[in-house]
Amino acid sequence: MIRKLLLAEAIAVVIIFLLSGCASTTVTMTPQPPTSLCQAASDRASALVLWAPRWRPNQKDVALREAAAQQGISRFFETSACFAHTEVRRVSLESAGQQEQVQRLAASAEHQPDRVLVIVVRELGPIVKLLSSAALVEGGTEVVLDVSYYGAHGSGPASQYTVHWQNAGPGVVKGVATLPTDMEAALISSLKPSTR
Repeated sequence: MIRKLLLAEAIAVVIIFLLSGCASTTVTMTPQPPTSLCQAASDRASALVLWAPRWRPNQKDVALREAAAQQGISRFFETSACFAHTEVRRVSLESAGQQEQVQRLAASAEHQPDRVLVIVVRELGPIVKLLSSAALVEGGTEVVLDVSYYGAHGSGPASQYTVHWQNAGPGVVKGVATLPTDMEAALISSLKPSTR
């Protein structure tokens, strides 16, 4: 009886150890952008930020993810020293003729932008893998963005890169509560704003 009790306690300790993991953050940008896209050095630099979701066909909780993306993107541009003036708009972008659409939107911007950023959100959500390593559970959150940037008034050609941001690890289980913060962290890592 004592042996069974000790075995049960040992198993419980192992399970708790495996479930209480540490998360680490990785950021991959392909290709690597040449410099920071932020123009904090200029007190008058302005940007038009157009963002659009492009979810996979079987994406769940679309409204929740879009609200989290909007909140994270807005908070990043409100609190970072990326640009002196930023206008953020959620848009529906067509693949064909994107530059013409960007130029039309830039022409109607509140401040004529020095730079136009287009952020396409392809993934924003928790990830969970069961039995994928020595840990029973491996998970975290993931953000995948396609970032295009244009010159003043949406002039081109555009330069583009893909961002894959992930905060995950063995024994980590995260929900949707951190998604706005995760979106903001992905933008901090990929746009490289200076600190105030």
